[in-house]
Amino acid sequence: MAYTINKTDGGTVVTITDGTVDNTTSLQLFGKSFSGFGEGLNENLVKLLENSAGTGAPSAPLRGELWFDTNTNQIKVYDGSSFKPTGGSKTGNTAPSSPSVGDLWTNTDDDQLFVYTGDSRTHQINNKWELVGPVFTAGQTQSGWKIETIPSAGGNKVVSSMYVGNTRVCIVSKEDFTPSATQTGFATIKSGMTLNSTLGAVFEGTNTSATFLNVSGTTNNSGLIAGGNFLRADVADTTTGGLTIDADAGLSIGDDQELTVTVTSNDVTVAQTSQDKDLKFTVNDGGTTKTPLQLTGADGGVDITGDVTITGNLNVSGAYSYTSSDIVEHTDNFLKVNAGQSEQDAGLVVETNDTDDARLFYDVSENHWSAGENQVYSQVIRLADAEVDGDANKGKVLKTTAAGNVKVTSANLGSVNASGGAIATTDTSSTAVPTIGQVATFGKFWNGSEKYVSTANPTSGDGSDGDIWFVREA
Repeated sequence: MAYTINKTDGGTVVTITDGTVDNTTSLQLFGKSFSGFGEGLNENLVKLLENSAGTGAPSAPLRGELWFDTNTNQIKVYDGSSFKPTGGSKTGNTAPSSPSVGDLWTNTDDDQLFVYTGDSRTHQINNKWELVGPVFTAGQTQSGWKIETIPSAGGNKVVSSMYVGNTRVCIVSKEDFTPSATQTGFATIKSGMTLNSTLGAVFEGTNTSATFLNVSGTTNNSGLIAGGNFLRADVADTTTGGLTIDADAGLSIGDDQELTVTVTSNDVTVAQTSQDKDLKFTVNDGGTTKTPLQLTGADGGVDITGDVTITGNLNVSGAYSYTSSDIVEHTDNFLKVNAGQSEQDAGLVVETNDTDDARLFYDVSENHWSAGENQVYSQVIRLADAEVDGDANKGKVLKTTAAGNVKVTSANLGSVNASGGAIATTDTSSTAVPTIGQVATFGKFWNGSEKYVSTANPTSGDGSDGDIWFVREA
């Protein structure tokens, strides 16, 4: 007949058939008539006696089962999901290996108690082991805060004392009182913190008031700033850090605050406050101090010495004066005037003694260049403005055609040569144009005395030497 093995809570562990043994738990469970059950039964008793002592937990534990962990020398109980320490602490000068969360360990070297948290924190003395107490080791002796009761004429006073190496350094109290029993270094105790008078102790660090600041050192220590690292107000000093003035009143320099830098509505003002004095900007040019820029207090002007490079536009309201040379040089290919303004006459003005000087300008109403002086101007003629046909385009300036011809309606000519005399009879190269008067006296120019017009050719007896005989058709 099969055995049904039940737990305390009524749950079934296993059903074992006759003549078999079951190993689904930490112990061997025998069926009816199983041969050799005596050895297994005795082993079960040993396991129960030693709580399954070993480096590894039982493979098939039941909730409530005990196991002695030989790694940590602890009794642990199975809670249904894992084995947990049953209580107490491990002792030793080194932390236990393979601990579980909640384990306690007493460090026998330092006389301190730790609890295992399972996670690392920067303030933990041992990795994942949290100090329970005391805060000082046995070798450090009494160190840290201790709550004490001190007798006084006004009754017992509860205070907090700070010890270092078993010496009381200070006492913190909520009230002033005089101890009725001797407290070494504390004849009287003040409200707040009272230091041990026998130690010559002083406050180092931040304080609302101090008689002196020691500036002999510059090495900071443990978050404390050495006095030598503070800027002095009574002597020249240097800072290696940035300087910020977080106030619109800004910066004042000079024994009379001649230079100020202030802010108003986010506008920054750099001011030279002394009357008629200059604000100079100097540079070191090859060892020589030069002043390329000076704001002159006497006239409010700006003096610039040296070359000036401007990236962007230069806008000048007022006259531009160039006094160091008679010639103004511009390296640009074009010089633009009237830029950004509405369309209007613009050009070049040369100052003269006339009413309106001499001008060369572009006349926007006529769309051409004009020039002149004393308010009398005329068009500047371009080759494109001239005409080759003066008969069809009267009143225009003439130019020759490609063949060198000029056409006009009529032409009045003066005398050909300078003296107005006749054209020499031997001159065959002159390109001068004769006047009508010269044509009428043509014969005279050839030393002839008569001019004849006939339908017949002359005979040997007609006329004299130099005469001209015109033959016309009848």
